Amino acid sequence: MGKDTIMDKGLFSELGLSPELLKAVEGLGFEQPSPIQAAGIPPALEGRDVVGQSQTGSGKTMAFAVPVVQLLDPKIKGMQALILCPTRELANQVCEEVHKLAAHKPGMKAVPVYGGSSYDRQIRGIEGGAQIIVGTPGRVLDMVNRKILKLENVKILVFDEADAMLDMGFREEIDEVLAKVPKERQTLFFSATLSGPIRYLIDKYTKNAAVCTIEHKAMTVPTVEQGYYEVQNRSKVEVLTRVLDIEQPRLAIVFANTKRMVDETTDSLMARGYAVDRLHGDLNQTMRERVLKNFRNGAVEVLIATDVAARGLDVDNIDLVVNLELPYDEEDYIHRIGRTGRAGRKGKAVSFLSGREIFMFQRIMRFAKVKAERFSVPSQDELAGKRADSFFEKLKAKMEEGSFHNHESILQRLLDAGHSLTDVASGLMDLWMAETAKEREEIMEDRPKRDSGPRPDRKEGKDKREWRDDGAQTEPRPKRDTKPFATDGFKRLFLNLGAMDDVSPGDIAGAIYREAALPSGCLGRIEIFERCSYVGVPEEHVEQVMSTVGQAKWRGRPLRMDLADRQDFGEGGGTRKPSFPRSGGKPFGRGGDRSGGYGGGGGRPPFGKKPYGKKPPRDHG
Repeated sequence: MGKDTIMDKGLFSELGLSPELLKAVEGLGFEQPSPIQAAGIPPALEGRDVVGQSQTGSGKTMAFAVPVVQLLDPKIKGMQALILCPTRELANQVCEEVHKLAAHKPGMKAVPVYGGSSYDRQIRGIEGGAQIIVGTPGRVLDMVNRKILKLENVKILVFDEADAMLDMGFREEIDEVLAKVPKERQTLFFSATLSGPIRYLIDKYTKNAAVCTIEHKAMTVPTVEQGYYEVQNRSKVEVLTRVLDIEQPRLAIVFANTKRMVDETTDSLMARGYAVDRLHGDLNQTMRERVLKNFRNGAVEVLIATDVAARGLDVDNIDLVVNLELPYDEEDYIHRIGRTGRAGRKGKAVSFLSGREIFMFQRIMRFAKVKAERFSVPSQDELAGKRADSFFEKLKAKMEEGSFHNHESILQRLLDAGHSLTDVASGLMDLWMAETAKEREEIMEDRPKRDSGPRPDRKEGKDKREWRDDGAQTEPRPKRDTKPFATDGFKRLFLNLGAMDDVSPGDIAGAIYREAALPSGCLGRIEIFERCSYVGVPEEHVEQVMSTVGQAKWRGRPLRMDLADRQDFGEGGGTRKPSFPRSGGKPFGRGGDRSGGYGGGGGRPPFGKKPYGKKPPRDHG
């Protein structure tokens, strides 16, 4: 049996971080930089331009946020750094990350600036002396033109997911912003790809840039059963306990990305009665060796660890590996699951996915060239059945063993009291089951799921489906239906957009809520046909919707919204033909900001100069 070694890929303390930044990073629980962080942070701290290429979810945000926070002076009020992001969701995430990293630099402030949100709050943040502005190109340029934002003092310009911004049609806005920032500045480009239009921006706007490209070499995955659970972040610990109880592994390793998550998970499982311990970088060598010894001999059945345990760990009989959080790097995933299924034994690896981790996992599966099965979260009934089966097997083994302690006196007293042997056995089982039961909690995944089925093929426009405002699909209706469109209090409005325009119910709902400032959730049913759509609108909001949405544009095309009559219910079913105003007014999104946020639109640019066409929107993380 080999000796355990903890392989090290480098530490944040070796990257040149200031004490304030190092303290903030350690406070967040990170031990080792991801490959893009290790490659990109040192040259950025030297003041060089940096071009970083790495996949979404690989830790690019910290790769540029650490240098930005360290290089700026919190004593100087006003914008010193501008970080451009393709969507408002990503802008918010980046801003939160900057705030965490600036925890030990008093006076350092960051403000998110994006469309679909109040100008007043953003202006107050800017006027409050924020040094870092994180925004989408449309709203940033709008504020520059309004003379709210002044770019002449920008020292660092960052492009996060630069390729996604170009895909979303932000080329002109980017050029306008770059024309207004000082030429003597530091520029940091981070992108998933470095080909096509992004190459033009890099060549034109960077000087002697350090290019950091993270390439991945395909690796062979051991013969391990792989699967995943889709769970919310707050449900992960509960689902972990259920998986452990269902699988009943001899030994299991649970991986997390930070020391904080390791500590919190270990404490939670320990409180529920599991034989669990932790392994991360805060433990000295003596403590690590003791933990591994206990894990190897079975005194510890579940080991919660960061990636310091993923490489060089030689422990047999590990039946289960759980990725509580996905690693930043595909190769780390391979090393994690390689802890099980060793020496010809069977093993199982499961990952808990939430939000954008689903897309990251798909990328990992493509890299590993394997397929993973989606598992259903074990229910309370399944757990009860598993415990009953386990108890039966233990009791059966005890009966076959035939060696019992003498409890005849207690049994006789129960029989004399009038209890049958069946009653006595049932009572003993209840007592044992109650004493061995672990703490459980109800989670969102326990609630019954609504079967929504696949979305209609909007490209072909052959199938008509009905959609509620929340995006759930109902059964198809005939084209010529004479039933009323909505209940009393609603009016049915016609909109000259349909499946051929690649419009979704979320696009329509989000745009109407935005432009007409309607109360959330008040819209009725939304129907999409090939060339037009129909929306149920409360009677009291009809004029408001028609007057605002009817003056807007969809990708430069004037819109028309009008009361629907019974003849135009269904495609080709009436005499009305969509008509278009000769002159259109303002575009949706106020100022043409395409930063996302349109209902269920998934962050796509609904009113851009460059529609997606057949290209799906990129996952931005």
